[in-house]
Amino acid sequence: MVNDGRGLRLSHLLGVALVVGGLSWIGWNLYLGRGGLLPPAPWVSAVLLAVMAALVFAAGLPVRRFLRGQATRPLSPIRAARTVVLAQAAALTGAGVLGFYGAELLIVLPDLDIPSYSALAWRLAALCAGALLLACSGMAVQRMCRIDRGDRDERGGRGDGREPWEQHGERDEDRDRG
Repeated sequence: MVNDGRGLRLSHLLGVALVVGGLSWIGWNLYLGRGGLLPPAPWVSAVLLAVMAALVFAAGLPVRRFLRGQATRPLSPIRAARTVVLAQAAALTGAGVLGFYGAELLIVLPDLDIPSYSALAWRLAALCAGALLLACSGMAVQRMCRIDRGDRDERGGRGDGREPWEQHGERDEDRDRG
């Protein structure tokens, strides 16, 4: 959880979205060139992406409360680490899904005069919005879970070298000694 420069950055997510989008665009063009049709995009998938974004954000709130000193119970370091991993996975998934459905949307846009493609474009736009929401939620939770080295005392650290999550119990070295 310490900010050591290993977290996901916006440039990483943009790269994932562009690579997945480029490969998807090439694949869809090859598929459509051989007589294939674009599959339908279900509305329920857009709703599912938005619900996943809300759940990821809700998972990060207890970590944020703890780091700000507003928590009533101690927080397990394992839970905090899992929350960060969940946030990073959500951000990467959102970027990948955005690239995939964004490529489909780019293919559909020139043919909006076709009624079925017009309806498909709206569903694809909703899927892109849901994917963007998931990626943003993952990035926000990752940021909420970060501890900057200079802010330890302000965020609940005791000033004695302990991490904020260690303030409610013994340090590992103290337990080993005695």
